Amino acid sequence: MPMKALQDLLLDQLQDVYGAEKQLVKALPKLVKAANSPALAKAITAHLRETEEHVKRLETVFAMFRQKPNAKRSRGMEGLIDEGDRAAKGEGNEALVDAGIIAAAQRVEHYEMAAYGCLIHYAELLGMTDAADLLSVTFKEERAADAKLTQVSDEEIWELAIAAGQDGQPEWDARKVAMY
Repeated sequence: MPMKALQDLLLDQLQDVYGAEKQLVKALPKLVKAANSPALAKAITAHLRETEEHVKRLETVFAMFRQKPNAKRSRGMEGLIDEGDRAAKGEGNEALVDAGIIAAAQRVEHYEMAAYGCLIHYAELLGMTDAADLLSVTFKEERAADAKLTQVSDEEIWELAIAAGQDGQPEWDARKVAMY
């Protein structure tokens, strides 16, 4: 689609995020199945249900622009899903596998927050406040999903992941380790 106006860019990006969300609906069940932590599986399952709603919400936004929903293959999401697949196939310590799944899932959330942030801004610039409001709901859900993944990690994954492979080594607190 030739870019002649901001609305063209918004529609192009809308098609990309619509494709990304549809790709994610297919990919998240693999992460649920691979998760060792019940809390992690529950968090990903909850976000899968939200993602299904994101798809519907995007279809409403397309209708606001009098456009038929059209999913573009999102190469960015494709790469992120590949990262998630690799994490899900991880072997070894269950907490480390779960930590890898969380890292992959959080990269997805950050990608989506960036995409929705741009869409919201474009819609606001075009005076499409109803579209911006709908997109903002999804943005907030993406941010909440990211926070939930951090919470699961903090509450039950990271201590086990740190202890992995210690085998009698003195335990250390990750919060006290200096970053260089």
